[in-house]
This record gives sequence, C-alpha cells and structure tokens, in this order.
Amino acid sequence: MISIAWKSLRNRWPTALLAVLAIAMSVSLILTVEKIRRDARSSFTQTVSGTDLIIGARSGAVQLLLYSVFRIGNATNNISWESVEEIRERAAIDWVIPLSLGDSHAGFRVLGTNLDYFNHYRFGEKRDLQLASGDLFDDVFDAVIGSEVAATLGYKIGEQMVVAHGTGSVALVEHEKQPFRVSGILQSTGTPVDRAIHVSLEGIEAMHVDWQNGANVKGEGTSADAVRAMDLKPQAVTALLVGLKSRATVFRVQRAINTYRAEPLLAILPGVALQELWNLVSVAEKALLIVSICVVVAGLVNLISVLLAGLNERRREMAVLRSAGARPAHVFQLLCIESTVLTVLGIMAGLMLHYLLIGFGSLYMQEKFGLTIALSLPGRTELLILLSIAVAGLLAGTLPAAQAYRKSLADGLSQRL
Repeated sequence: MISIAWKSLRNRWPTALLAVLAIAMSVSLILTVEKIRRDARSSFTQTVSGTDLIIGARSGAVQLLLYSVFRIGNATNNISWESVEEIRERAAIDWVIPLSLGDSHAGFRVLGTNLDYFNHYRFGEKRDLQLASGDLFDDVFDAVIGSEVAATLGYKIGEQMVVAHGTGSVALVEHEKQPFRVSGILQSTGTPVDRAIHVSLEGIEAMHVDWQNGANVKGEGTSADAVRAMDLKPQAVTALLVGLKSRATVFRVQRAINTYRAEPLLAILPGVALQELWNLVSVAEKALLIVSICVVVAGLVNLISVLLAGLNERRREMAVLRSAGARPAHVFQLLCIESTVLTVLGIMAGLMLHYLLIGFGSLYMQEKFGLTIALSLPGRTELLILLSIAVAGLLAGTLPAAQAYRKSLADGLSQRL
C-alpha cells in the first residue's frame, strides 16, 4: 500500500507539492517562533550574572533593568557621586560598578565606567570579559569597544572616534574637540557589551568640559593636555551594579537603598526584574504562538482540501483497486498513508526551511537586536510539536479516507452524466 500511495502521489505531484509546501511553511514558522522565544529568554538571562543588585534613580524595575543592562531607553535621573561613595562604603557591599550613559557614536551607546567593570562584570555562566586585542583604558581619552562595534565600523587599535551627545542614530551635536582613541577591543560575548563603547568616568567628564547646561559653549576649546590636568571627578552616574559579600544580606541592603534619605533611589534584583519583563511580553509570546498554530491548522486544512479535491478525479482509480481485490479498508488505509507521507515530507521540508531561516536570520537578529540565536538540534519541545503535527496530519487524512471508504464499486465504474 505504501508503494501504491507513493506512485499515486507522484502522478499528482503538483497538488501534492502544494500540500507539502503549506505544511512546510507552517512547521517552519512554529519552530522558528519557538526557537526565537526560547533563545531570546536565554540571551536576556545570560546578559548579566554575578550581580546582586542594580541601583538607579527611582523609576520602575523593568525600566532600570533595560537602560542599565540592555542599553534600551534612558534614565529618569542620575545618582549623585556622594551617594555612590556612601553606598560603596557600606559593610555589606563587596564591589560597585558605576555606569554613566547618555552619549553615543554611530548609533552605538557610550558607557562610562571604571576598571572595576572589567574586573567584576560577568555574563553567561559567570564568564568574565576578555580583550581580543589592545589594552584597557589608562588615559582619559582611551576607549575599549565591543566586538560588534569593531566589526561594524571597521575600527582597529589606535583609531580615533568622535562621540556624539545623545543616543540617537544621527549625530546632531558632537564632541569633536575631545576625540577618543581605541585602546582595546573586547572578545565577543553575545550580549549588549558587544555593542557598547567603554570609556572612563573621567573621559565622560572630559568630553563635557566645554559644555554648560547641556550645550557646547561657542569659542571654548580646551586642549587635551589641559583637560588631563583638570579634576575630572564625576558629579553623577546613571546606575550602579553591586556585588555583595553575602547574598543573605541582599534583601536588607535592597530595603536600605529603597529607603535612602539623601535622594530617591531604587535597588532591584536582576532575576526578579527579568521575570517582570517576561510577564510583560508573555501576551506577545502567546499571540505569536496562536498565529503559528493557526498557520499549522491552515496547512492541515489545505492537506484535507487536496485529498478531497482529488477524490472525484480518482473515482475510477479507487474502483479499479476495488475490482482488483482491494477491500474498503485498503482504500481507507491508502488515503491515510498518503496524508501521512505528505505530512512527513512537509515536516522534513519545514525543518530544512527552519534551519535556513535561523542560519541567515541569526546574523540579522544579532546585529539589530543583540539576540544570539544559535543553530541546534530539535529539543524536547520541538520534537513534541513535530510529533503532534505528524499525528494531526494522519488524522486529517481520515476525513477523505472515510469518504472514499463509503464509495461503492458501482459508483466508481458508473458513468455520471
């Protein structure tokens, strides 16, 4: 029966091909959506590890997480340097990484920090940052750039860059009088670090020496040597990444920061804030899943339509099979085998299309959204999805099979006028 079903499908290959393509597209869509959803969560989760608290101006937990870790959005206010020093001196605090945001270069965020960032920042399974070439900044106008910045802009060690005021992709106001020099390039991490330009906190202050009230003072042009001789102690920073000596004190320290009297501050646990973020986007995830399921259903309906449409043309074929000794059960089995073969071929083609989309689309996702989507074998969830589609394809063939089962031998041999 399998041989007969295969030969029958070969004789009707145009309609069979359409059914296979419909199933392949639906399989590819639902697998790709599931893959992106899972890897997006994993990519976000692995962006920062080993950080116990994130501190920023009082706003929302998700907003603080997005602009401090993922460089998305902007802070509502800054943290005064006096508060930073007071927090650093607390007995429960092990280390503090100050972050200063607000400038950019060619669409990439500029992050002001200190050397503690490279000593304590962790990502993934507590992996530390490593240099691919060059050195960390030891001069006011040195910059350490991420791997994606270097690859996109083609920067090498020693090249100069001009930082722009603001975070837009179009540079309207530039700090052209205080250019920075690329001193180091970081190894790829698959996190927002790859798309960041790291400078010292003193460098952030240096580029704003000739600025007052957020605007450049005309005629001012302090030389680089004169800037280096100045007191470049920062006045404020955007956020803090904090590590504690004991995680058992995390809630006590968080409560103390949230009730800080000197200025309104907010301390969040990265994992808890991430969970809030997933709760916010869960509606979109469910909507994508529903759309994918609808596409799968549409592919199966197309399969049923192809089999039903072909029944009238195959009346004599069925009658010949019956006259040659085939029982109604054999005809039923034949139609079920055909639907199963079409579904399996559709699943195989869908897997190939899925891997092509992931292979080529992962580069775009990494460049535009910073999401690391890696090729991998189907996991347990994907295998369950494929098995469900295969069973659904078999069940879809039972409707035309049942109709063919009821066809009599005389119906197939009679001439309809």
